[in-house]
Amino acid sequence: MFIATANVLETIPAPLLDRTEVIRLDGYTDSEKLTIARDHLLARQIEQSGLKPEEILVTDAALAGVVDGYTREAGVRGLERQLGKLVRKVVTRVAADPGVAPVTVDAGDLRELLGKPPVSHDEAKDRTAVPGVATGLAVTGAGGDVLFIEATAMDGEPGLVLTGQLGDVMKESAQIALSYVRSHAADLGIDPAALDKRFHLHVPAGAIPKDGPSAGITMTTALVSLLTGRTVRDPVGMTGEVTLQGRVLPIGGVKQKVLAAHRAGLREVIVPEKNGDDLDDIPDEVREVMVFHVLGDVRSVIDVALGAA
Repeated sequence: MFIATANVLETIPAPLLDRTEVIRLDGYTDSEKLTIARDHLLARQIEQSGLKPEEILVTDAALAGVVDGYTREAGVRGLERQLGKLVRKVVTRVAADPGVAPVTVDAGDLRELLGKPPVSHDEAKDRTAVPGVATGLAVTGAGGDVLFIEATAMDGEPGLVLTGQLGDVMKESAQIALSYVRSHAADLGIDPAALDKRFHLHVPAGAIPKDGPSAGITMTTALVSLLTGRTVRDPVGMTGEVTLQGRVLPIGGVKQKVLAAHRAGLREVIVPEKNGDDLDDIPDEVREVMVFHVLGDVRSVIDVALGAA
């Protein structure tokens, strides 16, 4: 018997996958990461650095600060790298002056040791402050992630421009989203004259390929937000496939996406109606602080995402 790991199933040869029992690990919550860091990762980094355990004390508040401000990932690889960097900084202090040991690292020491926190939980609020930007949820090789989908319009020949290294399925979702908005303009409160423009949909992180149908409702919401001048509510993230009739179809990876939303500071998530049972897999500590909107049609999605007109 042997145990192998992989980030995505699609790259595993089919004959091997058919003979393999697959155990899915959807990602850790912040409290689980804190426990793993305290009980395993930190001890390993201290041992590898040559420090003695009694020469350094890292408080739980400091570990929580590293988890919250210096990593945003489903696993703990980045977390271990940050802890290794922190321990090495302490090593240099002890090597220069052995009398400083034991060194206590608290939350207030992190900026000095690790630099400016790269993770901001206000990102969604900043990005959705203008009409035409919606927050989507996706599954990547490293777990769940948050996508900000941007829409704009310009004078020119009517049509649709797509950028951001989108795959064929995602391009089709964008076409469906625009067709739905055009055909339901009156119901959505959109001036038909506003549709006689050239639209541009962009998904940032343009160097990273993206595909899949689950951005359909996010693209639709971004277009409606742009055309009505109403901003998307910043606590809201969403995932779901959209049809030309405005139905919201089920998607995969709900747990990974919800955990990604939680890590990003979002507090409301829109999921397809037929994915309602998947919410049972969400850890209790995440469910307690999140609001889930289980919806079956795009109009309901727009009402929740944009709020009252």
